[in-house]
Amino acid sequence: MKSRTPKLAAVALAGALAFCAAQPAAAFVFIDPANLIQNTLTALQTLEQIYNQIKQLQNEARMLENQARNLTSLPSSVVNRLRVNLATTQRLIDQAKGLAYDVATMDREFARLYPEQYAATVSGDQMYRDTQERWKNTLNGLQTAMRMQAQASKNLNDDEGVLTDLVSQSQSAVGALQAMQATNQLLALQAKQSIQAQRLQLTQDRAVALEQARQAAVQERAREVRRRFMGSGTPYTPHAVNFYGNP
Repeated sequence: MKSRTPKLAAVALAGALAFCAAQPAAAFVFIDPANLIQNTLTALQTLEQIYNQIKQLQNEARMLENQARNLTSLPSSVVNRLRVNLATTQRLIDQAKGLAYDVATMDREFARLYPEQYAATVSGDQMYRDTQERWKNTLNGLQTAMRMQAQASKNLNDDEGVLTDLVSQSQSAVGALQAMQATNQLLALQAKQSIQAQRLQLTQDRAVALEQARQAAVQERAREVRRRFMGSGTPYTPHAVNFYGNP
């Protein structure tokens, strides 16, 4: 902004000269024009400095207001709601019966129930009990997968409400921090759904694997039964089972 001091000084000088010319000779008081102009210029410069300081303070106030808006946090978070959903699906997995999800325990139980070849010392009664346990494992695997599917369906309804809230918060964000937090929570929702989908796929694949292993064990059991009927190994004691080896 161009300084207005020279123009105001000229006006002040013209006013001073006019004032002097208008005074009668008897009432004339000597006024130093140079001193008057200097005093006027000093006063005008002081006023202009004050004006500039006021403008600067106004700009700083607006800057602080914008910073406060950008640092305003969201009034709520959906993280706890997402954690509850994930905890529910994990609890369903923890409650699953049959073969454990622990690797060491699963390896031991799998080797016992789904042997590549039955030892000659394994009795027919034990083979029958193993058949029953394998069948229960398959049923439990299917039940766990179906429970996970039901829970995932319920969680999708909850996620729809979460998504609606997050979109509303994002659209009404008053500053950069709120917009960033809304974006982060949207990413958290996406990550939660990905974890849930992986858990669901895990239980479904497990149910399929259990059935495939059961069928393989049925074939080995039938082979061992035939071998024993032929006269070698521990004599086989028949039990009431159907054609597929299910009790």
